[in-house]
Amino acid sequence: MPDHPASSVRPAAQSLFDLGMPRFGGEDSPSLQMAQRIARVQIETAAALELDYAIPEKLERQIGIGTRVMVPLQHQRVSAVVIELLESTEYNAKLKEIASLVGSRPMFTPGLLKLANWIAEYYVVPVNRVLRTMLPQAVREKPETFLTDSHLKLAKEPPPDVFEKLHSTAPMQARILEKLRSNGGEATLSELRRELPRATAIIKPLLKAGWITRSEVRVERDPFQTEEFLPSQPLTFTEEQKIAYEAIIAALDGKVKGEADTLAKTPRPELRTHPTLLLHGVTGSGKTEVYLQSIAEVLKRGQTALVLVPEISLTPQTIERFKARFSAQKDAIAVLHSHLSDGERHDEWFKIHEGRAQIVIGARSAIFAPLDNLGLIIVDEEHEPSYKQEDAPRYHARDVAVVRGRIERCAVLLGSATPSLESFQNATTGKYELLHMTKRTDGKSMPLIRIVDMRLERRKGTEVSFTNTGILSQKLRNAVNDRLEKKEQTILFLNRRGFNTSLGCVSCGETVQCQECAIPMTLHKKDNRLVCHICGARRVPPTKCPSCKEPGLKYSGFGTERVEQAVREVFPQARMARVDTDTMQRKNQLRDTLKDFRAQKLDILIGTQMIAKGLDFPNVTLVGVLNADSALNLPDFRAAERTFQLLVQVAGRAGRGEVKGEVFVQTHAPHSPAIQFSRHNDYEGYAAQELEHRLAFKYPPFAHMVLISARGKHEAQAEFTLQTLHKRLEQDLPEGTIMGEPTPAALAKAHGQHRFQLLLRSDKIRALCAHVKRVVEGLTVPSEIYVSWDVDPMNVG
Repeated sequence: MPDHPASSVRPAAQSLFDLGMPRFGGEDSPSLQMAQRIARVQIETAAALELDYAIPEKLERQIGIGTRVMVPLQHQRVSAVVIELLESTEYNAKLKEIASLVGSRPMFTPGLLKLANWIAEYYVVPVNRVLRTMLPQAVREKPETFLTDSHLKLAKEPPPDVFEKLHSTAPMQARILEKLRSNGGEATLSELRRELPRATAIIKPLLKAGWITRSEVRVERDPFQTEEFLPSQPLTFTEEQKIAYEAIIAALDGKVKGEADTLAKTPRPELRTHPTLLLHGVTGSGKTEVYLQSIAEVLKRGQTALVLVPEISLTPQTIERFKARFSAQKDAIAVLHSHLSDGERHDEWFKIHEGRAQIVIGARSAIFAPLDNLGLIIVDEEHEPSYKQEDAPRYHARDVAVVRGRIERCAVLLGSATPSLESFQNATTGKYELLHMTKRTDGKSMPLIRIVDMRLERRKGTEVSFTNTGILSQKLRNAVNDRLEKKEQTILFLNRRGFNTSLGCVSCGETVQCQECAIPMTLHKKDNRLVCHICGARRVPPTKCPSCKEPGLKYSGFGTERVEQAVREVFPQARMARVDTDTMQRKNQLRDTLKDFRAQKLDILIGTQMIAKGLDFPNVTLVGVLNADSALNLPDFRAAERTFQLLVQVAGRAGRGEVKGEVFVQTHAPHSPAIQFSRHNDYEGYAAQELEHRLAFKYPPFAHMVLISARGKHEAQAEFTLQTLHKRLEQDLPEGTIMGEPTPAALAKAHGQHRFQLLLRSDKIRALCAHVKRVVEGLTVPSEIYVSWDVDPMNVG
């Protein structure tokens, strides 16, 4: 008989609300009833196995739903999650026992386990893969490994004669006693070590004599422990803010505007009683203040709140606003994002897990924060593509937030100045409640946007030779100079880093490409290296063409490094900084740079998307967008939408103070609808036109998509695998599904692997996903080929 416990597999759930919750022992309590001595577990590290194990008597009261355990499986111990408690199974006599606990309490709430099942079903991934994703690596691998420190306390005062003797015979011991006395009788050993490196040895006689006591205390690795946040007070709402706030409060109460109409359209009560709202507010309209006051109301009700922010917008300024507003509550806010160290992420997660944090702010993966009694989930900048996970499970945090809101029975608020067309369509059809904020706070006007046709600039020629490369137009240079004279600040935006974006041969026309990826290499002049921005490969720039061996090589294109050099040449008196992933290497460097800019120690800020969103600098009156149409020609149906969103967001950084802002958009495609609609900040106009195109070609939001990819080192093998898969998918294809032909991906080669893709569209996503799952599972794929699928992909090029 094989050395593993008997197993049983539950049928896949048919929909979110068909997913039955595993039973607790008692009324929603993780403690185990005496009769329930069997745990059904989901193995974390192997295939998606659900196995049954006996619960040893010593662990009866400690094991509940969501507990992580170690179990024996095929001569080794593996980690697993308890998903159900049973009284008996058909394999009772054969069951092995759970070996041990992982952690002292359940790490998954019932709601998170239900959410994991939904993600596994919808995105077609094993549930164990989802469970691993839900826990930060530092928590999963080393749970409850807290830092500790010795807490020293003055037990009693030495008599004066003893104290005087210590001064002469043991001055270091006397110094420690004096330090404790001056510090209220208490101090930590690490504090003493800063002044006395040998404090560990020095305190031993004092402990033995009974003058001081020692105990171990936990030390939290707080990423903001050195920061001071000045408390802020709620601001007076504008009329539009007040209307939005009242709608959110109604949602917290489980009410929906026009509930009778919603009931007629939506028979499922969960869509009615746990609403999702879309807050469409122009840049500078005060969405953050609405978030803050809504969260304050949630806390008054004894509930918790979760705020998702795109990683790229999770700036120190964002965190500062929340920390300042809720500074009175110690440990009220926990922060989860990728820039934390493993130790900081571990401790922040356990702050949430232990119920000490009432507010969680974080990037995509923070949607899995183990908050109890959720009252409100906020997804700021909900249109951002960074909410989509690139690796399996390829979930979209915005969509997962909506589902978690229904599971947890709480309101969900999506906010953006440029909502995704998917969310906007849901709002206009009544699935979400639509809220509008069309004006900036304090009567501030929207910035004046000027379109600069760079084709005309090239024809006219310029006084400064380097601008012939198309970096700065004459109009933009004049505007920057005007701001410098007025002591106002400027932001220059370009979504490309490096110095030159390509190196080509004037003889044969070949471009120097990465040998592992099918893209041109970018020159980084500081290091004098060509760099691939896909795989990171680096090489010395060649002096001759690698193809025809001729010496005529020419650089073209420009990135932020080139822009910085150009601006320094034209405005040598200006104080400036560049913000991109090349310059922001040191921890807290971004925070320090933005602080300097806010304090007006810098005149010009040059950067990529890192400065495009979420920043509020009142003295910025000019924004220059360089090469605005660079993304328009990408082979992706969302290219124009992203260009529109980016231009509106970047333009929104200007004019947020008392002085009216101005934006210069430099482009070679001035008549593009995305650019023209952004010029007038006309979201509704752009959405109406774009939705008409999407409907005609059955693209989201009028259909769901599944993108299937095959990649491998052998081009023919990868292509043949996808062609075979295409033929299999054609058989019994769900009705209404549109399937394209296998084609090379827009990035045809990356990391040395050739890439092919196949796109399917359907308005019946569950039927399509079930079909894809059946076909893929029944296909034998060569070991050298990797096949993946992405449900609702954000990038299809």
